[in-house]
Amino acid sequence: MAKEMTLLWGSGSPPCWRVMIVLEEKNLKGYNQKLLSFEKGEHKSSQVMEMNPRGQLPAFKHNNHVLNESYAACFYLESQYQSQGNKLIPECPAEKAMMYQRMFEANTLGQKMADVIYYNWKVPEAERHDSALKRNKEALTAEIKLWEGYMQKASGPFVAGKNFSLADVMVFPSVAYLYRFGFCEERYPKLAAYYNSLKDRSSIKTSWPPTWLESPVQDLLKDI
Repeated sequence: MAKEMTLLWGSGSPPCWRVMIVLEEKNLKGYNQKLLSFEKGEHKSSQVMEMNPRGQLPAFKHNNHVLNESYAACFYLESQYQSQGNKLIPECPAEKAMMYQRMFEANTLGQKMADVIYYNWKVPEAERHDSALKRNKEALTAEIKLWEGYMQKASGPFVAGKNFSLADVMVFPSVAYLYRFGFCEERYPKLAAYYNSLKDRSSIKTSWPPTWLESPVQDLLKDI
């Protein structure tokens, strides 16, 4: 079953991590995988381009089915293996509705986070403005306050309530990314509690980005 799957991935990429978490949650061990380096441009290699013409990771294939969008791959795996491993879509209608809402909101969190972290990388030096970076940081701060409020009102320890779900699969890698870049735990205690309660979950710990274990935390988000 898992031997018919191939995953090309990059360390530290939240989209790649999402797929790996679901594979672990569904007990799909022994799949073919290859760790590629973004720094070396390996995500633009012919092997990746054959699966994903955009030259992006992850690139995931099951038999002849190619799914390169992390949301698509995660939904596919949960649908195909509903009765295997941990169920990632709640039965409760209220919790299911919350799961869908929060998991798609994770896109906004990820985008606003990237606008700050990758500002100097994306914007040519001559076009950079302190005022633009300030606006990006303010937008990210407002977004994080929203999530802090969500966790404060949550009916359980997880994003959508009492059960670990696809919402956590989508949200946790972005939250972990915040801490990777020096996010302050004391300033947002509910998000910190969420992060610390999940970072040792088997599926997350097993798939933890290997490059994060080898290099120090950066302080880019210490003032957020």
